[in-house]
Amino acid sequence: MLANQGYAAYANNKIMTASPAELTLMLYEGAIKFANLAIVGIEEKDIQKAHTNIIKVERIIEEFQSTLDHKYPVAKDFDEVYSYLMIRLREANIKKDKEIMEEVLKHLRTMRDTWKEVMRTGRTH
Repeated sequence: MLANQGYAAYANNKIMTASPAELTLMLYEGAIKFANLAIVGIEEKDIQKAHTNIIKVERIIEEFQSTLDHKYPVAKDFDEVYSYLMIRLREANIKKDKEIMEEVLKHLRTMRDTWKEVMRTGRTH
């Protein structure tokens, strides 16, 4: 129990001291983790586990959508990608479809990797 409290304090501190870019990366990592857990739930025929984790991915995508700054033209492109992912997540949740979740996961990994590259190049300039 004490170890869990220590980890929780560490995790909370990591979040509270993170830059906006790092928080975005953490959200991508979380979405990927939950998508993987949803796939495991589907494979195990654990409907609740699959559902719960798909919903968590949806909440993260909703957060991304709600924080888009539409004064930049690229925000429209991101909004369309996020909308597409939301449609696919809902479909995956209804059908408990592993292939759809793997497609979503592929997009999330690509977006995360792109974000890491943006962070890396941003530090060098």
